[in-house]
Amino acid sequence: MSNQQTLPFEQEMKTYRVQGLSCTNCAAKFENNVKNLEGVKDAKVNFGASKITVYGETTIEELEKAGAFENLKIQDEKEQRIEYKPFWKEKENIKVYISAALLIISWFLGRQFGENNIIPTIGYAASILIGGYSLFIEGLRNLSKFKFDMDTLMTIAIIGAALIGQWGEGATVVILFAISEALERYSMDKARQSIGMLMDIAPKEALIRRENEEIMVHVEDIQIGDIMIVKPGQKLAMDGIVIKGTSTLNEAAITGESVPVTKTIDDEVYAGTLNEEGLLEVKVTKRVEDNTLSKIIHLVEEAQAEKAPSQAFVDKFAKYYTPSIIILATLIAIIPPLLFGGDWSYWIYEGLAVLVVGCPCALVVSTPVAVVTAIGNAARNGVLIKGGIHLEEAGHLKVIAFDKTGTLTKGIPAVTDIVTFGGNENELMTITAAIEKGSQHPLGTAIIRKAEENGLNINGVSVEEFQSITGKGVKAKVNNEMYYVGSSTLFEELHGSIENDKKQKIEKMQTQGKTVIVLGTEKEILSFIAVADEIRESSKSVIRKLHQIGIEKTVMLTGDNKRTAEVVGKEVGVSDIKADLLPEDKLNFIKELRGKNQGVAMVGDGVNDAPALAASTVGVAMGGAGTDTALETADIALMSDDLSKLPYTIKLSRKALSIIKQNITFSLAIKLVALLLVIPGWLTLWIAIFSDMGATLLVTLNSLRLLKVKE
Repeated sequence: MSNQQTLPFEQEMKTYRVQGLSCTNCAAKFENNVKNLEGVKDAKVNFGASKITVYGETTIEELEKAGAFENLKIQDEKEQRIEYKPFWKEKENIKVYISAALLIISWFLGRQFGENNIIPTIGYAASILIGGYSLFIEGLRNLSKFKFDMDTLMTIAIIGAALIGQWGEGATVVILFAISEALERYSMDKARQSIGMLMDIAPKEALIRRENEEIMVHVEDIQIGDIMIVKPGQKLAMDGIVIKGTSTLNEAAITGESVPVTKTIDDEVYAGTLNEEGLLEVKVTKRVEDNTLSKIIHLVEEAQAEKAPSQAFVDKFAKYYTPSIIILATLIAIIPPLLFGGDWSYWIYEGLAVLVVGCPCALVVSTPVAVVTAIGNAARNGVLIKGGIHLEEAGHLKVIAFDKTGTLTKGIPAVTDIVTFGGNENELMTITAAIEKGSQHPLGTAIIRKAEENGLNINGVSVEEFQSITGKGVKAKVNNEMYYVGSSTLFEELHGSIENDKKQKIEKMQTQGKTVIVLGTEKEILSFIAVADEIRESSKSVIRKLHQIGIEKTVMLTGDNKRTAEVVGKEVGVSDIKADLLPEDKLNFIKELRGKNQGVAMVGDGVNDAPALAASTVGVAMGGAGTDTALETADIALMSDDLSKLPYTIKLSRKALSIIKQNITFSLAIKLVALLLVIPGWLTLWIAIFSDMGATLLVTLNSLRLLKVKE
């Protein structure tokens, strides 16, 4: 028996997928219904991801009963994802078709026998009952508890229409409301499909070698340390390290980067990426629930559950808005007949129309659909936005600060110039690299890498009497000649001085932010090798694009010396450069920027920049696919180790912000216009339902435009 104890509360936690959640009100109602089930201690619905987490014991049948008011379908999280059908194919909508057919037949019968004839009236009544049966049950149940939501408002309006003899309009309202709900459900599911597509990226089983036998194993049963065999054209099912083979992998699913990446022995690979060429053997390093793809999906779903500031405002507003509409409708129905001798039937009808107009559907759905769509689109493009609040804040940004090393630059020193004085360049480079093999210095590593790239055989060189000269360089004997590799200071001491033209060359390279390594003997200087932390190819264009889209200020923060910092800063085009900074200086500078400006982002690699990332309005970490720290500390993670996704992220956030504002303004404006139609007496029930249904559909379709935002 295991010594590790699990709390009963933790032990009984289970997550289910939910199909059919179309609005936040329904989600809240479903959550409450589940909380009241026997054996359930607590429940939490994630509306954006369409999931429910249940603490306690229950069955899928019980959960479906709790969601019967919306015909919700429940499925175990680990089962294959629910297939979303177009709303016209859903079984639940058969009653809507029957109801619509009865309405049309009754309308023709009304033209034949007269609207007040019993035959069309029976047809309309049947249409209302078939199409609105579940709506009435829920509405009447809410009415008995004095709970006023959309179902209650519609139930009162439809029954009221029937009581004052407006059977045809009552039936029209039932059908239009049912169509509106179905379309809303469908468009919400479409917005959620971005997560569904992420879930389908990785295969559910893999070819595993165990004890010299190759077998297909389900991902749930694959263990850390298993050897996974991935053939060309196959997707990886698990994260791991390559132990055999070389291939190019398309990592677009994780990083959004479409250019394939070469992977060989000891390289890290991710689940969901596509093996394009060679046969790979991969040692599994993470269980399926801990791999990078699972982490991304989990973080995206968590992000969609987190309310954006505008959504919190809408929820608060809707709380007071619905009761206000009921009071207004009641006053419209009773004041004109009581005080001004108006016709009771006419004014009750107007009051019922106001109830229908007052449905807060469009308003309630205006923010979540936009947030879910934007976050899903970003995830598909290799950008992880960890919540609606960060999405909105990124849309407000005016200042962006960048770490230099590893963010604007590659973070790896590389050889930029080779200058020789009379000797063969390849021969001198081979000698330098062979000597540097013993030094373990990062600049030496850059020289060795360059020699290998040029195909030079440095292992064939015999190096003897290697000795380090502290703080200045190294010396060693090659082919019975003593060579020195180090700084210009070393050679000034060795030779007494350096010739003027050579000294000028060194100084020129240093002003370009390069470090110069000198190769020579006791008598002469043979070559200069300049090494620098190379600027990323994308940095310059990214900074330019950010200024073009309205970012007022870009700042580079670095611990490097001022001269090197200014070379890099001017090259990439940032508007401000801060050098010689310690981590706490970066933190204080971000705090200072926040004091002067409302929105400040910090872009870093997520490890040593963690304090500054946390202090900024929006922390953006690079290379999220490779580091857990980036995923944990940042508000936004760029999954590829590349800045080019940053302008796209700002553009998407601004578009989302704009669409949320449009949705809220439009849904309130259309209701106001419809309510003003009461004054001249032009508001009818079918105009009311069309304005409500139209507003809901338009804000949803407007939000889905976010799926089209591309880089």
